[in-house]
Amino acid sequence: MDEFRSPDVAAAVAALAADGGLKERGAVFTKTGVVEAILDLCGYTDNHLLHEMRFLEPSFGGGDFIFIAVERLMSAFMRSGGDPSQSFDALTDCIRGFELHTATFGDTRERLANLLATLGVPEEQAVMLTESWLVNDDFLLARIDGSFDVVAGNPPYVRQERIPETLLKAYKRKYRTLYDRADLYIMFYERGLDLLTGGGVLGYICANRWVKNKYGGPLRLKVAEGYRLKHFLDLERADAFHEEVIAYPAITVIQRGTHGPTHVATENQESAVGLHAVVEELQRSEQGEPATGVAVVHDVAVGRSPWLLDAPHILNLLRYLESGFLTVEQSGAKVGIGVATGADRVFIRAYDELAVEPDRKLRLAMAADCANGGVTWSGKGVINPYLKAGGLAPLADYPRFSAYMHEHGDVLKQRHTARKQPSKWYRTIDRIYPDLTHQPKLLIPDIKGEAVVSFDPGECYPHHNLYVVTSDLWDLQALQAVLRSSVALTFVAAYCVRMAGGFLRFQAQYLRRIRVPDPRTLTKQEVDALVAVASSGNQAEVDAAVMPLYGLSVEAEGEVLAFAHAARVARKKGK
Repeated sequence: MDEFRSPDVAAAVAALAADGGLKERGAVFTKTGVVEAILDLCGYTDNHLLHEMRFLEPSFGGGDFIFIAVERLMSAFMRSGGDPSQSFDALTDCIRGFELHTATFGDTRERLANLLATLGVPEEQAVMLTESWLVNDDFLLARIDGSFDVVAGNPPYVRQERIPETLLKAYKRKYRTLYDRADLYIMFYERGLDLLTGGGVLGYICANRWVKNKYGGPLRLKVAEGYRLKHFLDLERADAFHEEVIAYPAITVIQRGTHGPTHVATENQESAVGLHAVVEELQRSEQGEPATGVAVVHDVAVGRSPWLLDAPHILNLLRYLESGFLTVEQSGAKVGIGVATGADRVFIRAYDELAVEPDRKLRLAMAADCANGGVTWSGKGVINPYLKAGGLAPLADYPRFSAYMHEHGDVLKQRHTARKQPSKWYRTIDRIYPDLTHQPKLLIPDIKGEAVVSFDPGECYPHHNLYVVTSDLWDLQALQAVLRSSVALTFVAAYCVRMAGGFLRFQAQYLRRIRVPDPRTLTKQEVDALVAVASSGNQAEVDAAVMPLYGLSVEAEGEVLAFAHAARVARKKGK
């Protein structure tokens, strides 16, 4: 037990160790071809003296990484003249693996002992090695001696809300990268990096959200201060895991205490065979040789700034636009988000079916209502528990509203927001501002294959999966055209963390990155041209009206159009 292991924390760790659910533990197992690719990129191959190195896997699960690492270790050991009968004395310090889940730990340890036996290690030594190598504990809290030449694995995918509160507090005391809404894997990066030897290498396959998102800022800063991102390989189509995942995975290989460029694989491969070919190209690029499908990017890690690894060839163009144009909000617009209720099945129904007073409900725009540049209301409504002046509407003043809320009280009172403020049990998570309903606005759904920007003249309130743009300076339909342009999409595609399948995220943090002209400098003719194409279904028409406002060269315009075209999922599928 260490200083972070109070009795409450120990109890929380024990409960997780006994948990039988793979999903709750964040366990997603990795296919063999991906494991081999990561170990190759880390230099953990049997043509090196692996018996003189230390290898760590922080969460070994079913042994996807550790089995292959051990096979390579034994091969290297015997190639150098090692005798399997002397394995325990020679190799006891070469491997460390951690696994929290007790049943998984026991099963994997038994199978690893059997593997060692098939490789010629005497049975007694095989058991002793597994007992020395494998630890049934929480990697994030366990005491770990020494440093490691290679740290590799697939950290668990667990969101903060699934971590017991006492354990989360212990993590926050220990890890400075646990920031904002960071997932558990962020801390696996921090501790893995801390455990590297000078020149040691960490190779993880993980969701790539952290390389751009707000919560990844402290980890990006840590890398910038003492490490080098050697390789980055996106795996949009690589089928990396034994089950389907929503997050967009990537391989990151980070080296301690060295300097140099980052080698980025931009091709998406469908199979382990294809992935092997990409790894070979990355290795050629690392040696300074010409490599197909690999971009060499300098100065990737700069403070907390996002890493624009999927847009290396347009970085200079993005920087030019960022230096010469305004952000959306600097231009006089405001970016917000619709209402999250915490209980949509209670607060949101067909408008006419919401049995409350007329001033306690609003017409609601859903993502599916946004198409063809406008909003076609589907008839949904949302209950508004707030007064226009602020504060919750008193139940005593609205008998129908009160009856409806009490009818669904059991559901509403179970929400986290209600447990935190029991007296406000019928509130929505976000406050509703009813005046927004009647305000002209642009509505932008989040996860899409291309920009969907719809103009609402002031008829509906937005749902939480819609981002909202309002402005007193812009003609909103002119801004609509700008936000539908290939320039705007280039910013979103470069900065956002894509979902599986390449779908783009149009979240507020990415919309705020878009650079736009100053609306006060636009002529009436330019505004009229923008408004004329705001709802056009022809992307070329939209771009023809918007592009001249940026003053780009013909070559730069071509780069923007090509990048945006490639980013649109519907275009890639030929729709």
